[in-house]
Amino acid sequence: MTDPDRRGARPHLAVIGAGPAGLAASVAAAAHGVRVTLLDSATEAGGQFYRQPAAELGARRPQALHHQWRTWERLSEGLRTHVRAGAVRHLTDHHVWCAQRRGDGFTVHALLGPEQEDPVEVRADAVLLATGGYEKVLPFPGWTLPGVVTAGGAQAMLKGTLAVSGRTAVVAGTGPLLLPVATGLAAAGVDVAALVESADPKTLVRRSRALAAEPGKVAEGAGYAARLLRHRVRVLARHTVVEAHGTERLEAVTVAALDGDGRVRPGTGRRIPCDTLAVGHGMLPHTDLAETLGCRLDGLAVHVDDEQRTDVPGVWAAGETTGIGGSALALAEGHIAGRSAAACLFGTEPDPGAWAAAAEVRSRLRAFSVALDSVYAPPAHWTEQVTDDTVVCRCEEVTGGAIREAVAELGAGDPRTVKLLTRAGMGWCQGRVCGPAVAGLAGCEPTPSRRPFARPVPLGVLARAGEPDRQCRSEWSQ
Repeated sequence: MTDPDRRGARPHLAVIGAGPAGLAASVAAAAHGVRVTLLDSATEAGGQFYRQPAAELGARRPQALHHQWRTWERLSEGLRTHVRAGAVRHLTDHHVWCAQRRGDGFTVHALLGPEQEDPVEVRADAVLLATGGYEKVLPFPGWTLPGVVTAGGAQAMLKGTLAVSGRTAVVAGTGPLLLPVATGLAAAGVDVAALVESADPKTLVRRSRALAAEPGKVAEGAGYAARLLRHRVRVLARHTVVEAHGTERLEAVTVAALDGDGRVRPGTGRRIPCDTLAVGHGMLPHTDLAETLGCRLDGLAVHVDDEQRTDVPGVWAAGETTGIGGSALALAEGHIAGRSAAACLFGTEPDPGAWAAAAEVRSRLRAFSVALDSVYAPPAHWTEQVTDDTVVCRCEEVTGGAIREAVAELGAGDPRTVKLLTRAGMGWCQGRVCGPAVAGLAGCEPTPSRRPFARPVPLGVLARAGEPDRQCRSEWSQ
């Protein structure tokens, strides 16, 4: 067994992502003697969930934008303690674009700084992926107007800059995220004209067993409902946005009721004036780095075992990348992954009993997430609202009509073929935004993109990858 007190001999774990899962994993691994390099693209730890306003803004009560604030304080203090002790190196503004196995270890490639041009390499004995998730966006007429933002984007703007994009907002789509977004905007002084939820909350009753197992989550939802009532936010369940209106920017939206099959009910449309539409239809796991490493996927999420190990030796994964389930689940998975990685790196047999409490939390929250997923799904016939002139791929300006033509007349039966025929998904975002919509219009389920890199990379960086002068910048300071 390696002596953890010998700093130079201690094993080295690279944790990618400083959200709840990455923070929990880093603290757990460092507490058990592992050297940790925590890489994240943000300038501060916390991820989207614990996003903090810049110190220059002088926020007097940042906790007002969050719940589970005490959990964040414990995590951040744990990180600071290990950084001061030299057990954790926290690399901010590091945008990881690739991770690969090299010999008996791994090399993590990143681009440094806001310009994302200077390359950095980090060598480690093992890798823990805590790369989170991203929002699923489904198009509709007018969704590209200025003033239309994602629900998570509106929340990030509020948490990170203490700013809002307008005075009157509609929050729409489906999923639990809509609740904190609507209440957060209302608390910030925005007139939230409506919360438009396509799901029927009554279906939650049929999931009573999973809900009863998480009374804290039920209480949290009830708290949001009470705040919506206090701010007089109108809730339109079983409704959807069918069109956004405006010339230079958003001026209003039309919403309509849905029938039991998920189709818009004729004659139910109503126009709501607003200058902001925050819309979201759930989230998808970030799996680019896992795919590059050859990790197995279960559907759209990274497959892990009970210790959060992937099927690639030396690679762990935790949080939303293994399946969307919220911050509490990510914390439990991160803790398990960090402790398991520490044991394996020191050549000892991991003891599941050491994280039994976290495993129990994980089991309950996974069941809870499955129950929510069955309730909060986009309307079954959302594609019927995508007109032929609706832009679906914004990067390449590909319309719904072009995609339908590729399917009906050119024989495309999957997103890849549609991409080859129309260029949908070939732009800067590489299909992250339009991928689910293209798949839906093609009549198939979304599939992993299998991108070689997690973000755009300058050709000069690719040409110089692996050169000695790049490698030396990554060495752990002895």
